[in-house]
Amino acid sequence: MKQENVMRVPKITKVLLSAGATGNDLEKAKKLLEIFSGMKAQIINSGPKRRIPTFGVKPNMPLGVRITLRGENAVKSLRRLLGAIENTLKKSQVAENAFSFGIKEYIEIPDMEYIREIGIRGFNVTVVFERKGFRVKNKKIKRGFLPKRQRVSEEEIIKYMEDNFKTRFVK
Repeated sequence: MKQENVMRVPKITKVLLSAGATGNDLEKAKKLLEIFSGMKAQIINSGPKRRIPTFGVKPNMPLGVRITLRGENAVKSLRRLLGAIENTLKKSQVAENAFSFGIKEYIEIPDMEYIREIGIRGFNVTVVFERKGFRVKNKKIKRGFLPKRQRVSEEEIIKYMEDNFKTRFVK
């Protein structure tokens, strides 16, 4: 019997939860992500020289919050989040090494109840995939090059999600 190469098997590296907001909405988004994940949220600022007058963006202005989930916690949270969208994704939401989807209202997530001080809010979910050996590209000393075949393709992500999470993909 031919065994599958262990270095070729894709795995979920992290699940990123993010919500864009400013002012009072920023605190609500931060509280929502912290309640869902049980972790502390990180506030995302615009760059030190970033200025977009059309959108009212000033340097070092808080623009959103995010939380990174890893390991078993990421997989359990992903199962709950997929329940909110009825385990259905579009193929256009899948990209190389990752896929993303949005939760329109957090009350759609199983076991989440309405919280009056937060109101109705949504957030974005990004799931990042890697293969073993990816550290070669990210390490600081003796950094290496990874060939294109080491990336996780869209088809592999779709197959992984269908097999492990019973996710349906529509056009």
